[in-house]
Amino acid sequence: MKPLYQQSCQQISKDSPALASSQINQYLTSIPQWVLVDNKAIERDFKFSDYHHTMAFVNAVAEIAHQEDHHPDLEVSYNHCKVIYTTHAVNGLSMNDFICAAKIDRLDYNE
Repeated sequence: MKPLYQQSCQQISKDSPALASSQINQYLTSIPQWVLVDNKAIERDFKFSDYHHTMAFVNAVAEIAHQEDHHPDLEVSYNHCKVIYTTHAVNGLSMNDFICAAKIDRLDYNE
């Protein structure tokens, strides 16, 4: 199987099930800096030296979200950005969340 960052998001229907705990734990090993929240979301807080670098990161995340058509929640302040992924259609986590998180981990940023 290709690494997560080389995969593409797939359309998710409301009838699709959320990932099972065993699948979530397996995929978390590929993105070890992300934290599981209530078995329904993953999040990571990225830190930066200043606002300019924070916003450059936010714009790079927005580009990934646009390309993959899967959009995170972002909490942005002067020197950090928390990225939160969940798949609302399944009320939990899907492969798309892990694919996008892995792509974000590959961005060049100054933490």
